[in-house]
Amino acid sequence: MKLLLLCLGLTLVCADKEENNDVVRSNFDLSKISGEWYSIGLASDRREKIEENGSMRLFVEYIDYLKNSSLFFKYHTIVNGECTENYLVSDPTEENGVYSVEYDGPNTFRILEADYNDHIIFYLENFNNDETFQLMELYGREPDVSPELKEKFVQICEEHGIDKENVLDLTKVNRCLQARDGGAP
Repeated sequence: MKLLLLCLGLTLVCADKEENNDVVRSNFDLSKISGEWYSIGLASDRREKIEENGSMRLFVEYIDYLKNSSLFFKYHTIVNGECTENYLVSDPTEENGVYSVEYDGPNTFRILEADYNDHIIFYLENFNNDETFQLMELYGREPDVSPELKEKFVQICEEHGIDKENVLDLTKVNRCLQARDGGAP
C-alpha cells in the first residue's frame, strides 16, 4: 500500500512538472507582457522574408501595453551591417485579441501563448500586393530559452503550415544585443 501511494505521489509530482501551468492561451493580460524581451525564434512560409536582409528580420527589445490598448514595440534591424533602432505601434482590431500594424504592408497578429515571465509566441499574417505570408515569433524574457520550448515552437509552426526548415533559431545570429539600451558594440 505504501509503495502504491509513493508511486501515485511521484506520478502527480512528475505530471505537475510536465505541464506548465503558467502558460496562457487565451484571455491574455496584456499589461503583463510589458517589458524587455529577446527574439529567440522566427519562422515564415516565405523564408526570404526572415533571412539575412529580409524585411521581417526584426529583433525585439521592448514591448509596452499602452492605455489605449495599443502595443508599442521597440526593436532593431540590421541595415548595411549596422543595428538600427526602430519603433512600431499596433492597434487592436474589432476582433478580440487581434492587432493590426503597417509594416511591409498591412499585418494582423495575435498572441498564441504566453508565460508572462518566460516567453511569448506571436502569429502574424502579412497582406501585401494580394500576396500573403505567415510569420511566427518566439520571444523570451532572457536571451535564450530551453531546448524543449524551441522544439515546441517548431511544432506550433508546423501546425500552422510552416516547414521546419523555415524556422530560424535567432540565438545563433547577431540580434543586435550590443545595441540594447545604448550599449557599446
